Amino acid sequence: MYDTFCYCISCDKLNIRIYSKMHKYAELTKLSTNYARRMNLLSNRIFGEVTRPTNSKSMKVVKLFSAKPLHLNQDITEYYPRHVETGWLMKKLRYYGLYRDEHEDFKDEMKRLRALRGKAPPERKKKEAKS
Repeated sequence: MYDTFCYCISCDKLNIRIYSKMHKYAELTKLSTNYARRMNLLSNRIFGEVTRPTNSKSMKVVKLFSAKPLHLNQDITEYYPRHVETGWLMKKLRYYGLYRDEHEDFKDEMKRLRALRGKAPPERKKKEAKS
């Protein structure tokens, strides 16, 4: 039917041949003819790959320049966590009794002891709203 390479898929009772023109193109590019070499160079240019064969050191440079710039990479620019939201969350959890913040507990205890000694700051009077 076609003059292309075929795949043979065999099941228990069924033998199917699938013809693929793409596979024929891939096989052509592997050949060492002048046409195949030129088509491979053109294909590499179209798809943004390295056109001519290069060594591993040059490929490192190519990969470096083809990578996404660091200032556009969100993993780098948004590295630090959300400190403000985390602080609010920890205060809420401490209020509910689900989190133990030893430093805040220490500060509360110091305020309590200071008040027992009579050195607490005086309570401020709330201003009444004018009607």
